[in-house]
Amino acid sequence: QVQLVESGGGLVQPGGSLRLSCAASGGIFSIYNMAWYRQAPGKQRELVAGMISVGMPNYADSVKGRFTISGDIAKKTVYLQMNSLKPEDTAVYYCNARWGANNAWGQGTQVTVSS
Repeated sequence: QVQLVESGGGLVQPGGSLRLSCAASGGIFSIYNMAWYRQAPGKQRELVAGMISVGMPNYADSVKGRFTISGDIAKKTVYLQMNSLKPEDTAVYYCNARWGANNAWGQGTQVTVSS
């Protein structure tokens, strides 16, 4: 059974930083993409940052220069370093992994940016 477990969310003041972590386990043999998405209240889920086994990571325009995705797809782990956080970054953040024609989601971790 495939499982993605996220951690690292919380409450932070504007301008602060958080680091999210995600680890995949179970019957995943060849992940080729891991990514972070987020969903704010009343909005659609959107891609924040993604990384593939070969190539450069990609970022949403709204987080470029502030967020950094890293990790090791072969080890099924991905991180999201979030700096200079803004209130509009408030959302539930989800980890996603893709292999073959399949994909899986984590349970989500809440990030709240507020003074």
